[in-house]
Amino acid sequence: MAFDPLDLGWLAPALVDMREQLRALRPDSPQCGAALHRLASHRADAAQASVFNRALKRLKAAGADLSPLVPFRLGILSNATVDLIVDALPIAAARHRVALEVSVAPYDQVFQQAIDPASELHRSAADAILLLLDHRWHGLATPSPGSGDRVSDAINRLTELVDALQSQATTPIILQTVGMPAAPLFGSFDRRIDGTARDADALNTGITDLARERGLIVLDAAALCEAIGAVRFHDPVTWNLYKLPMASCVVPLYADWVGRLIGAVRGTARKCLVLDLDNTLWGGVIGDDGLEGIRMGQGSAEGEAFLEVQRLALDLKRRGVILAVCSKNEESTARAVFREHPEMLLKEQDIAVFQANWLDKPSNLEAISEALEIGIEALVLLDDNAAERAQVRAALPLVAVPEIGGDPAHYPAILTAAGYFEAVSFSSEDRTRAESYAANAQRAEVKARARDLGDYLQSLEMTISHAAFDAANRPRIAQLINKSNQFNLTTKRYSEPAVAAIEADPTKHTFQTRLRDRFGDFGLIGVMIAAAGNDDSWDIDTWLMSCRVLGRQVEWSMLNALVAAAASRRVPYISATYVPTAKNAMVARHFDRLGFTRIAEGERGAVRYRLSVLEYVAPQLPFRMYE
Repeated sequence: MAFDPLDLGWLAPALVDMREQLRALRPDSPQCGAALHRLASHRADAAQASVFNRALKRLKAAGADLSPLVPFRLGILSNATVDLIVDALPIAAARHRVALEVSVAPYDQVFQQAIDPASELHRSAADAILLLLDHRWHGLATPSPGSGDRVSDAINRLTELVDALQSQATTPIILQTVGMPAAPLFGSFDRRIDGTARDADALNTGITDLARERGLIVLDAAALCEAIGAVRFHDPVTWNLYKLPMASCVVPLYADWVGRLIGAVRGTARKCLVLDLDNTLWGGVIGDDGLEGIRMGQGSAEGEAFLEVQRLALDLKRRGVILAVCSKNEESTARAVFREHPEMLLKEQDIAVFQANWLDKPSNLEAISEALEIGIEALVLLDDNAAERAQVRAALPLVAVPEIGGDPAHYPAILTAAGYFEAVSFSSEDRTRAESYAANAQRAEVKARARDLGDYLQSLEMTISHAAFDAANRPRIAQLINKSNQFNLTTKRYSEPAVAAIEADPTKHTFQTRLRDRFGDFGLIGVMIAAAGNDDSWDIDTWLMSCRVLGRQVEWSMLNALVAAAASRRVPYISATYVPTAKNAMVARHFDRLGFTRIAEGERGAVRYRLSVLEYVAPQLPFRMYE
């Protein structure tokens, strides 16, 4: 049976009592956010999605702690009616660990809302604005054979809209590509003439170029349209009756695409693919069938299907997804396949953590999370065994466990369709992340042999650098700002355009920190923004670091750089604030440890600090500086 992404078949089976479970959630329960995430990971019809939306609003209004869901306000500008889409968005976002609130501008009031600073859109204080604009708004609804101006006119109009929005705020903007109805005017000759439906190809290139130029985000609705087919994506009946920009059956999948994109913006995308072995990476059971008996490789449909699973895993590794193994097997027997089978594409060195034993899967997944020093919510388990999948979902509901059916030929399509590893940027650090986690294992061995922490840090031969923000590293800086939750003192979020504005602001002082050691280059791992205050002091607006470098005294080096810069400008004091969140408790005493003095306590546990630049004594650190 063919895999159809419209079914959202990777989700856990539907719950007959979802309404009852949602209504039973209480705002004083510390687990209501986790329960919402768990429920959202099951298939749901439109009525259940609507009940979910109401439950989320009720819990928010009551002040419930919705962690591990992170809050996000989305503004929508559209030339269409989007009520049905808005109803489907909260449950879709929740399965990607986002507590979504949606604000919709009035129907087809696109430019009016963008230009007016007092409009509903701008009053909503959105964290991002989605331009949900279809081919009609772009002027491609009616063919114009031979006309070469339609695409340039559309891009100019879209650019004007972006200019109007950016003149009001630095709110991140999501541009949507255009999926056209399957209505060729000349047949195949449409490819060779301007003014036909094929203008959408050039338009989408222009949209992507505009996003790249302005540091905007792209929602590839054209790819969604292609994935399910234009005939199913577009429904003239629903447009004529309701002005809905897509067929109603497409709405849940479209909402999921929006949800996973927002999750990527907020840093909730998954980081690690955990692979079962028997009947997942190869056919058969290695312990029973032996090396010669398992099915994998060229020559059979099943063997080639398993190769495609491995090929996808390697592709994901190349773009920065960590690979791990979690299998009930004898370790030596399981490793032998990676070492000795001639058809095996994956090798031992591709696997960051190899858990093959007879413990239960949840325990092994927790061990993988601990070994990699990432949260359990960063894991995706690919496992052919339905009973194992159910056990993991019950024990570790934050782990993503796609339903993959029984045909390995569909595993790659299902895994990619689920959107667990959605990205909004791709940096050199992303490209080498998998290797970085492998190097961490080597560092752990060195640490185990070291006499003390100082001996260990010296043995790493670390070099560090601090520099002002720049255009070349802006995407990575924005990525860190939006993804870092644990080592983040204020958890403020800034888009790429906002980072660019900070770079150009003479009252802001910025630092980007890079680190490497003898095992590898961590790349850009720290960000700091300080703002000049009215009393000649500097105030730390943002300070965050990648958790991969905790315990290496990087924070002291960053403070040394900040104090040195302040002293060179005769700034007497540095002020700072710690704003507690559900995830940054690890830095609750950060400024105390660095010698700052507490000067005030504010609402919800926020603490103000001050440090005297003249009295600061820089400690000796185990770093060499590099440019």
